[in-house]
Amino acid sequence: MITSIPVRIKYNFRVSHLEAYFWFGALLSMALTTPTHDTHFTFCLFKLMGIDFCPGCGLGHSIIFLFHGNFVDSWNSHPLAILAVAVLLHRVYRILKNDIKVLILKPDRNE
Repeated sequence: MITSIPVRIKYNFRVSHLEAYFWFGALLSMALTTPTHDTHFTFCLFKLMGIDFCPGCGLGHSIIFLFHGNFVDSWNSHPLAILAVAVLLHRVYRILKNDIKVLILKPDRNE
């Protein structure tokens, strides 16, 4: 017989958690975006000033391709996408780790 273990999750909100929510939301939005090769308006200051080289251009597309399993397109768009996702997920973890507790409750002996 399989029995479930009762747990309670305790969370203490802090203003510093807003950064973690921002990064997690950004990664989630990239995971839900459809990958395309089309270009669109850019916020890149280098591109807006007419400079062709930018070390960060293609990173967003690369992360989107990575989340959809297109590893070759991801690498071709920007080779540091895997590292960027790992760094952001680690940052989210480091911000939230001390304020989220999973408490395992003792089962009632009457059952």
